[in-house]
Amino acid sequence: MDLAIRNSMVIVLLLVMVYFTVENSQFATFANARTILIAAAPFALVALGQTIVILTGGIDLSVGSVIALSAMTAAYIAVRNPDQVWLAILAAVAVGFTAGLINGLIVSLLNVAPFVATLGMLTVASGLAYVIGDGAPIDGLPNSFGAIANTTVLGLQLPVFVMIAGFVILATVMKYTSFGLRVYAVGGNRTAADVAGVNTRRTLTSAYVISGTLAGMSGVVLSSRVISGSPDLGQGYELYAIAAVVIGGASLRGGRGTVWGTLLGLLLIQTLNNGLDILIVPAYWQSVISGILIVAAVAVDMWATRRSSR
Repeated sequence: MDLAIRNSMVIVLLLVMVYFTVENSQFATFANARTILIAAAPFALVALGQTIVILTGGIDLSVGSVIALSAMTAAYIAVRNPDQVWLAILAAVAVGFTAGLINGLIVSLLNVAPFVATLGMLTVASGLAYVIGDGAPIDGLPNSFGAIANTTVLGLQLPVFVMIAGFVILATVMKYTSFGLRVYAVGGNRTAADVAGVNTRRTLTSAYVISGTLAGMSGVVLSSRVISGSPDLGQGYELYAIAAVVIGGASLRGGRGTVWGTLLGLLLIQTLNNGLDILIVPAYWQSVISGILIVAAVAVDMWATRRSSR
């Protein structure tokens, strides 16, 4: 029984894949697998950052708006400096870094609830994204900017390799470095972590900086994919990122969860969306199914927590 609970998401993912394969033979193809991975890449960066934040016991609601602000910043600079695409990339990542730093300092130094602090950043970043483009998307980006997300290597686009590298690197960091231990310690019990000598403020700030920076990178990938900057790019990504982390087994209370669990949650969401698209299920029903999945995952998490505490 305990083994089934620990591997419940793997079982659910396999069952979902089998179901869609039986219903439509187009699902179980390399081309469709590649479609799922390409769609997951920019979303994965945000989910990775959200994983670190949730492990500390926090939450980052601003990542969707930070994606839009970073994308608009990159598009604005790329249009005016078509021969210096690297400058647009650096600026977008710097925007994400700055947003994350501000979130982290507000949470760690001012002790403002993460929900409130990041909700404020969500509003500010969204407004600034519209300011940059005067309320309109920015088009006319150079082809070199589009090459960032659309260059193919071994049949897969570059962001897919970035996604894979991101999961491997962050999983290694969280398991084998002192930073990973500090994140789990702060999320498990911040007071105890303070007593043990952990610099909780620095750890919390670092978590939000990582989240913001990865959101900035995601903004570059998304705007490069469509070769355009849009002020509503990334809308709703924060909710799907939280869903991926929670479905992957992380606790919203902090201190429990893994990077690989987030990968499972991400793949489950993307596989579900892809399979429902293939079966031509209306978008509103897809939202209903995703919502039920999230609630079920949280319910299982709470049940497992109560069971382990007995």
